[in-house]
Amino acid sequence: MVPQHLHEILLSSLRFLFPITASMEPEEAKLDRFLQWLQANGAELRGCSIRCCGPNNGFGVFLTETPSGIDNNGVVMVVPLDLAITPMRVLQDPTVGPRCRALFEEGDVDDRFLVMLFLIVERLRPDSLWKPYLDMLPSTFGSPLWFTEDELSALKGTTLHRATVLQRKSLEDLFRDKMKGLIEELLCSNELQCTREIQYEDFLWANSIFWTRALNIPFPHFYVFPESSDKQDHSSSSHDSDSCAYKIKVPSEASGEDTSILVEHSCDNKTSNSRNMEHVWVEGLLPGIDFCNHGWKAVATWEVDPTGAITGVPASMYLVLVDQGTVDVEKEIHINYGNKGNEELLYLYGFVVDNNPDDFLMIHYPVEALQNVPLADRKAKLLEIQKAELRCLLPKTLLDRGFFSSCPFEDIENKDSSAVQISNYSWSGQRMVPSYVNKLVFPQEFIMALRTITMQEHEFQQVSSLLGELVGSGEDRQLSDREVQTAIWEVCGDYGALQLLVDLLHVKMTELEEGSGSEAVDNELLEKFEFEDLEDDKRKTSDDQSRRNHWSSIVYRRGQKQLTSLFLREAEHALELCAKEQS
Repeated sequence: MVPQHLHEILLSSLRFLFPITASMEPEEAKLDRFLQWLQANGAELRGCSIRCCGPNNGFGVFLTETPSGIDNNGVVMVVPLDLAITPMRVLQDPTVGPRCRALFEEGDVDDRFLVMLFLIVERLRPDSLWKPYLDMLPSTFGSPLWFTEDELSALKGTTLHRATVLQRKSLEDLFRDKMKGLIEELLCSNELQCTREIQYEDFLWANSIFWTRALNIPFPHFYVFPESSDKQDHSSSSHDSDSCAYKIKVPSEASGEDTSILVEHSCDNKTSNSRNMEHVWVEGLLPGIDFCNHGWKAVATWEVDPTGAITGVPASMYLVLVDQGTVDVEKEIHINYGNKGNEELLYLYGFVVDNNPDDFLMIHYPVEALQNVPLADRKAKLLEIQKAELRCLLPKTLLDRGFFSSCPFEDIENKDSSAVQISNYSWSGQRMVPSYVNKLVFPQEFIMALRTITMQEHEFQQVSSLLGELVGSGEDRQLSDREVQTAIWEVCGDYGALQLLVDLLHVKMTELEEGSGSEAVDNELLEKFEFEDLEDDKRKTSDDQSRRNHWSSIVYRRGQKQLTSLFLREAEHALELCAKEQS
C-alpha cells in the first residue's frame, strides 16, 4: 500500500510545557501530560475522562457526566483520524518513511510489521513526538508470550501452550533475522538518539501493543485517497503536482511557542469522486479510543464520522454510548471486543472471563497421522474434493442443541438452520437418515473428513464404484464435493467417524489432564487463589502479575476440560445411537 493521503496534522509534544512535579505520582504525571497532548491535537473528551483503573490495572475511560448532560447523540469522546498510527502514517513519516516505503514495495514487510517497527523506533527516541502517548502504554502484558517458564507450564496440554511455544520461536527468529537490523539501520541512518541497545523485549512489546490495541478502522475513501483538487491546494508550495504536505507542530522548549515543519511526500492519486464516501479498512492505533476496556455488558461503541455531521470534527472517530440508561457517572465505560473464547482472550489480550459463554474447544486430526492410514494418498484426494476440514472449533453454544440440552428442541431448530443438511444423506437412498441427525452438534465438514479417514479398503472400493457410475465414460467429468460426500455416506455411514471422534476427544482430555490434573484439581486451586483479594490495594505486591497469570491459566484450562468432557459425552451418545441403528 503506497501512501496517498497527507493531511495537515498537529502533533504537539507537551513534555517541556508540563513538567512533572515532585508531588505528583508517576501515573498521574503521565496521564496529565497525555490528556493535554490529546487536547492539543484536537481530541475532545465530552463527558468522559481517562483514569487509572487501580494499581497494576492500567487505564480506562470513565463517564463524568450524567447521560442527560451529554449531547443527544451520546458522543463522549472524539479523536481526529490524523492521530491514528497506521501503515500510512509510517510510510509518510519523514524519518523512517522512505526506508519503510522501499521495504514495503519490495514485499519485505507487511502492514502490521510497519506499525510495530514504528512503535519501537519512537519508543527508543527520547525526543519522540509520540512520547506522551507511548508513556501511557503498558510495559508488560498478561498474555502467555510474556509468561515465565513456570507460568507457561500451567498451560501444558492445551492448544494455547503449543501455540505460544511456536509463536515465541517465530518472533525470536523474526527479531534476530530482520527487525533488529532494520531498527538499528533506521536509527543510525537518521542520526536518531537512542539511550540503550535494542532488545528482543522491545519487539515483543510492540507486537503486544499492536495485537491488544489495534482497531480495524473504516477510513473514508477520500481520506486515504485524496482527490486531485486536494493536491492543488498545495500548489503554492515548492513541491510538484504529485506531492502532498502536512505540518507537525512542535513546541519550542525555550519560548513554548509552536513552530511548524513542512513535510513532503509523493502520492499517486487516481480515484474518482464517486468513491469518496466508500470505506477503506486499515488496522491502526488511535490514542484515546484505545483506552476503552472490554466488558460483557458494554455500554459504548466507536464509529467513524467522515464529514463531521455527527461530532463537528470531520474525519474523526468517536466513542458513543449505545444505552445511556445503563451507565452511571464515575463508572468505567466498556466496549465489547467481540464474542471471544478464553483461548483467544488470553492469547491476545492477557485476560480471561470465568464461565465465559463464548468459550470454545478446538479439536483436530493430525495431518501427519493421515500419512499412516491405509490408502492415504487416495483419501487425501477425496478430502481435497470435499473441501473437508481436519480441525474444527466447537463453541460452547453448540451444546444448546445437543442431546443433553435443556432448551426445547423446536426453539433451537428455528434459530439454527445449519445443523445437518439432510440432502447429504440421499445419494441412492439405501441408507436411512439417522434419528440423531438434528442433535449432532459436530460440524459436518469435520465429520465428513473423519468418514473419509476411517474408510476400510473394501468400503473405498465401493465408494469408487458408486462414483464411477456417475463419471461413466466421460473422462473429463469432474466429481463435485456433494457427490463424493454422499457416496461416502452411503457406503460408510457415521459409525467409523463417530468412533474416531470419540478417540480424538479422549486423547484431548488425556493431554489436558496429564499436563495439569483433573478438573477437580483446578477447582481446588481456584478456591485457594481468592483472586478477588488482589483488588485490595494493601495486598498489592510485585508478584501480583504472576498470580494473575496463574489464575488465568487455570481458568482457561479448566474451561477446556469442561468442554472436552461435555463434547465427549455428546460424541459417545451419538456413537451409541449410531451402533443401535446400524445393527
